[in-house]
Amino acid sequence: MYKAPVEEIAFTLKHVAGIGEAISNGLLGDLGEDLVDAILAEAGRFATEEVAPLAEIGDRQGARLIDGEVRLPDGWRDLYRHWIAGGWNGLTAPEAFGGQALPHMLNVAALEMWNSGSMAFALAPTLTMGAIEAVSTHGSAALKDKYLEKMVSGEWTGTMNLTEPHAGSDLGVLKARAERRDDGSYRLFGQKIFITWGEHDAADNIIHLVLARLPDAPAGTRGISLFLVPKFLVNDDGSLGPRNDLFCHSLEHKLGIHGSPTCTMIYGDGKFGGEKGAVGWLVGEENKGLACMFTMMNNARLAVGMQGVAIAEAATQKALAYARERTQGRAPGASGAGMSPIVEHPDVARMLLTMKALTQGARAISYACAHAIDMSHRAGDISRHWQERAALLTPIAKSFSTDAGVDVASLGIQVHGGMGFIEETGAARYLRDARIAPIYEGTNGIQAIDLVTRKLPLSGGEQVKGFIAELREIADGVRRSNHNGFGETAVRLDAAIADLEQATGWLLKTLADEKAAEALSGATPYQRLFGLVLTGCYLAKGGLAESADGAAENRIALCRFAAENLLAETAALRDRVVNGAASLAAARILLA
Repeated sequence: MYKAPVEEIAFTLKHVAGIGEAISNGLLGDLGEDLVDAILAEAGRFATEEVAPLAEIGDRQGARLIDGEVRLPDGWRDLYRHWIAGGWNGLTAPEAFGGQALPHMLNVAALEMWNSGSMAFALAPTLTMGAIEAVSTHGSAALKDKYLEKMVSGEWTGTMNLTEPHAGSDLGVLKARAERRDDGSYRLFGQKIFITWGEHDAADNIIHLVLARLPDAPAGTRGISLFLVPKFLVNDDGSLGPRNDLFCHSLEHKLGIHGSPTCTMIYGDGKFGGEKGAVGWLVGEENKGLACMFTMMNNARLAVGMQGVAIAEAATQKALAYARERTQGRAPGASGAGMSPIVEHPDVARMLLTMKALTQGARAISYACAHAIDMSHRAGDISRHWQERAALLTPIAKSFSTDAGVDVASLGIQVHGGMGFIEETGAARYLRDARIAPIYEGTNGIQAIDLVTRKLPLSGGEQVKGFIAELREIADGVRRSNHNGFGETAVRLDAAIADLEQATGWLLKTLADEKAAEALSGATPYQRLFGLVLTGCYLAKGGLAESADGAAENRIALCRFAAENLLAETAALRDRVVNGAASLAAARILLA
């Protein structure tokens, strides 16, 4: 059974990601480490004792569409009510609407634990939090006053309606349409697919944020508008009115996250209400909806990265517990009679340590991204620097962490051997759940395009160059420590950072020469190269930190393992970035 790693999470926040330094510098208001510890402890308790025990039921039963209504797995409605009572939905939300306005770092740490407990359950608040941010940033005062308080409390949930059957990630070709009405409202018509928690029985109302096109809109993404469309219309006094003209047509039958209802939504076919059309209100300006939605999507991309971390942590815990109990064969150097626990076999130990290193590296990357987001709002004169740092880290946090979730969950099955392929052990669920994360909120290939074409050129490439210089300082710190436990860590970090620097310089020059196809051929290898270098450096930063938990030697040992076993891959990745475009172009004839 999963147990939230509260101490490790707190350590990473304070000594690697930067919340400790931000508190010391007075950048987080009255927040102190005692409050951080208290929030993490209670979030961990909720994840361990209330969320995790219902994960298997959710996976086995799944969400069900019965007589036109979506019903959650047994116990999930009560679980969501407990979630609301705990006030978890409003950790980072505006105080004016009942939120606590706490740092994003705390929220993503809590999200990790809830997703480890059950990724399918945690998707509901994840989407709601994103919707809150979009409405609070771009909504009118009237929309904020009518909807945000109940969304912040969690009494009403939120969704994001982008995808259509023919569109996929190409939002420029979406067909959902909106028509203006004289009272300032709009009527929406169309179909959306893959709508997470688009319909369910846990909340009193569901607030859909829907992308649609007005009749006179420009073609492509420049002609998309964003609308707030509630399941139930809301009266002026805040009470619920009649049902809006929208419904869940069907539920998707998915590989994993079975407890999460993934819906096909129909808007405006006349099933409910008088006049056809789902009633909605504009968020932001007409034809500028994609920018508004990206506020929600950027929030969601880091949250999806946290799902990768969460699955990796849960899968690692399960595999390690099994490996300590399962006996088979005799490990080298074993003493006494009988078989050895498989954790003592070198190859099993290698897999488990790889799982731990990838998990902790992905955690640090994601928390560092959240720290950059917090600083972009609180760092005054240098907020521009932190905005760019958050922009640079977001695609890496999303992609590297979700790839790690899949890789670690797969290794977890391997540690279990044949028992891992049997559903009853629970190891397979983690892989099934994890597999969606590299796909949604922009596939990891799309993240790589974003990283290379939009994020590397920030400030003329100076942001990424400055970041690489910071990573060199970490490697220098390892060298200066003269700690024997680090082994060859400093040397391996130097080599990996050099690989990153060379690949970065090549990409910036190639983009400057307007050779986009060559640059994009190496975008995904570059993204992984960056993630591996950050993993090595952040694990080293943790190993160098002085902390009161007495685990420094353990962190140094894991850092050394990662440096001497995982970072050799960076040389091959750098070669693929710099030299892979020609062979890719030549081989594409095979795909015709």
